[in-house]
Amino acid sequence: MNFLEQAKSCTECGLCLEACPVYQVTGEALFSPIERLKIAIDLFEGKEISEQMIESINNCLACMRCESICPEEIELTEIVFQARSELSKKGLGPSEKQKRIIEGILTMGNGVGGDPEKRLEWLPEEFPRRESDTLFYIGCLGSYQEKDAAASSYLVLKRLGFDFMLLEDEGCCGSILYENGRIDLAEELFHRNIEKFNSLGIKRIVVLCPVCLKCFKYCYPKVLGSTGISVQHIVGVIYDLLGQNPALLNKVNRTLTYHDPCPLARKAGITEEPRRILNWCGAELKEMEEGREDALCCGAGGGVRVTYRDLSLEIASRLLNMAKTESVVSACPFCVFHLNYASRKRELAKNVVYFTNIVWDSLK
Repeated sequence: MNFLEQAKSCTECGLCLEACPVYQVTGEALFSPIERLKIAIDLFEGKEISEQMIESINNCLACMRCESICPEEIELTEIVFQARSELSKKGLGPSEKQKRIIEGILTMGNGVGGDPEKRLEWLPEEFPRRESDTLFYIGCLGSYQEKDAAASSYLVLKRLGFDFMLLEDEGCCGSILYENGRIDLAEELFHRNIEKFNSLGIKRIVVLCPVCLKCFKYCYPKVLGSTGISVQHIVGVIYDLLGQNPALLNKVNRTLTYHDPCPLARKAGITEEPRRILNWCGAELKEMEEGREDALCCGAGGGVRVTYRDLSLEIASRLLNMAKTESVVSACPFCVFHLNYASRKRELAKNVVYFTNIVWDSLK
């Protein structure tokens, strides 16, 4: 079934309305998954659409909450991406703010305005020049904005004896290009990255960021076919390394709330591993009312934070207000960055850290 047929298979049962964070916050029917499917149908069939309809396609968080409960198993998130691609072909997207980010990826190798010469400033030691068939891929957020996440992850892997290499010229995974409708540019970047990985003999990629995980593991094969490279989030790696000997961790008593990142929980199904690791570290977890596969989105995904900052802040504040502790832990550097920003802006007194900060604290 192609995307047009999928979109037309919606029965408007309404289950997705309670799942969509954007609809829940705005109360706008046009900003619901049901209406996005109708707009996508119009786009695929070449019909004219309004500015508000374009906004509906662009303010989707790509959080996958709607499709996780869709009884028709409609790939709503992918349909939104394809609709954005149609907007791009018609000269109606991406937004000007997204275009600036895309230009940064193409010219500087990252989407956060970072200086490529400073990409490795997070490293706690001199760059390790070594060969391995496993690449530890840091990503844009870890390299430039959540440097503690990169440094603590590096130190944990090294302490646990995990064999890996780093790249000085790592570049961007390209998820922003794909998710914001420039699938043509994404395909070119995907090809270049895979050629570079293959030339270095890389067979396995371990990522810091769930967005990178989703991009490498699902978007690359969708665009390129099989890449021959396995992809794993660092949570799974650390879980496997510590699983045989969790006694390596010193129990440091603390009370935390764990936040499930959307791609990690709903796309990859990784929910129990981070909780067990945090328990091994001595943490007592206070669960949110909605967690694991039902977890709320932080509000930053799908390009929404860039184009619709107030909307993303409202969604983030809603999530933070549901956290029962001051300390929140996430396994996504983008979630950490955005939730801390929201906490500061809305004076919510929450402190959000990347999960390897806790692990490293227990290993020291």
